[in-house]
Amino acid sequence: MLRTHTCGELNIANVGQTVTLCGWVQRSRDMGGMTFIDLRDRYGITQLAFNMQTNAALCEEARKLGREFVIAATGKVAERESKNLKISTGEIEIIVEKLEILNAAKTPPFTIEDETDGGDELRMKYRYLDLRRNAVRKNLELRHRMAIETRNYLDKQNFIEVETPVLIKSTPEGARDFVVPSRMNPGEFYALPQSPQTFKQLLMVSGFDRYYQIVKCFRDEDLRADRQPEFTQIDCEMSFITQEDILQTFEGLVKYLFKTVKNIDISEVPRMSYADAMKYYGNDKPDIRFEMKLVELNNSKNNLTAGKNFKLFDEAGLVVAICAKACAEYTRKQIDELTEWVKRPQIGMSGLVWARWNAEGIKSSVDKFYSQEDVKKWFEAAGGKEGDLMLILAGEENKTRKAMSELRLEMGNRLSLRNPNDYKVLWVLDFPLLEWSEENNRWHAMHHPFTSPKPEDVYLLDTNPGAVRANAYDMVINGVEVGGGSIRIFNKHLQKKMFSILGFTDEDAQAQFGFLMNAFEYGAPPHGGIAFGFDRLCSLFGGAESIRDFIAFPKNNSGRDLMIDAPSPISKEQLVELYIDIVKKD
Repeated sequence: MLRTHTCGELNIANVGQTVTLCGWVQRSRDMGGMTFIDLRDRYGITQLAFNMQTNAALCEEARKLGREFVIAATGKVAERESKNLKISTGEIEIIVEKLEILNAAKTPPFTIEDETDGGDELRMKYRYLDLRRNAVRKNLELRHRMAIETRNYLDKQNFIEVETPVLIKSTPEGARDFVVPSRMNPGEFYALPQSPQTFKQLLMVSGFDRYYQIVKCFRDEDLRADRQPEFTQIDCEMSFITQEDILQTFEGLVKYLFKTVKNIDISEVPRMSYADAMKYYGNDKPDIRFEMKLVELNNSKNNLTAGKNFKLFDEAGLVVAICAKACAEYTRKQIDELTEWVKRPQIGMSGLVWARWNAEGIKSSVDKFYSQEDVKKWFEAAGGKEGDLMLILAGEENKTRKAMSELRLEMGNRLSLRNPNDYKVLWVLDFPLLEWSEENNRWHAMHHPFTSPKPEDVYLLDTNPGAVRANAYDMVINGVEVGGGSIRIFNKHLQKKMFSILGFTDEDAQAQFGFLMNAFEYGAPPHGGIAFGFDRLCSLFGGAESIRDFIAFPKNNSGRDLMIDAPSPISKEQLVELYIDIVKKD
């Protein structure tokens, strides 16, 4: 080894030892008679000291070192006069006796420190430099630890890790596939897997009753902070189980990860139906770190807004409110800001109705139509009291519910109710099996075509498919869906019926999934599984919103790798070899 120690392990106990350190020059300080170099490697920073009086030539050589030069330094460990207790090596320094420049370096395009001056695009272009920063390195160390602990837990639960193919068959359901042309089979294409779904089901048929894989998946879809064209899943499947077995096993995994990685005890994981999630939170991944539930003011059982000739409420499919505790003293400016916020194109509402209950009584923006007694009933329905502020939206049901869900989260942010270090884990159950597409005029699988209906709802498949609930479940942490799965269909006849409802002909189903349906004829066990978004889990554990900094070499929002400039054109010769003729879209 070129080094005897790393830059993060020496301390006061090593004083007097002769050591050799290797690393990158973080910064240098010329103090006249002394020059100090902060030397950095993956493990930490150690101060190097050069004395002009004892070795002027060596000191002059040190002064010529630039940022990010790669060097080896040999010398004696000494106690520092001015200690830095913020770092593990802050009590000592190396009195350098020998210095070797292993490689000179250009001045980097941004400062390689925790608080960098580089923007996202610049840092992604020079990602190999960005990875030298402590903050990014720690994110990847966290990812490594989570992968290790995931394997430890699943191994103890008798799961076996099996690799599945990356070049597979394209399927029409779900997101767009990335396709790969086959040179040996002109005009035919592989697809990169959106998930190993069919293969893990085949593994259950094969008798591997507990499978897992930390696996790369690919989806050609629009990107945002928590999406990448290639991402990683903790993919799992189990045989001879019920939904309860799945929930218990993987609730255990998440509790284990929180304990071993963050030393946090998750005491309970509540469960909520999809219907309640939509009713009380306006979305299927509720953030339950704070209350502020949605309250319908014009529901069929108790319509609290009708009959007052207020056109907006009378014509609305939904009038829905949230009650912000202890916010009655919000200023008009603050309420106007919220009104403009809901009018933004991303939210799309025409305005906001408000009501406050303070020591002076109850006042609202619709006093012309509703009395104090009317509005007090709204507060009572929402569990409100004196000191609270009510915010109300009205309009088409789905749009309004979604808008109120976003407003609830915005209020949670403004009131500091969404502490990233406060973790609330939730199961959401009983999703609809199917959703109707007006665009395609047919049913689509809400999860995927292999999801089993709840046994008690199977009879509705022939008469009312939209009412059928799925044997499916999602895990949500702090309002982020981190995993989802289902009990699978393992009966060939039920799978055939499912394909028929989704608009597949027998020929289409056989062409796309015949291999799976044929396998079911050879003894498929009851089975089910789940897949966790590993990148999302890592970002949550790291207290970040974006998954990019937890991926070594991520893509940008356009799906581009700025560092290697991909995707990029290929030569005409390659296109000919692959039998590809580029056709431009109209």
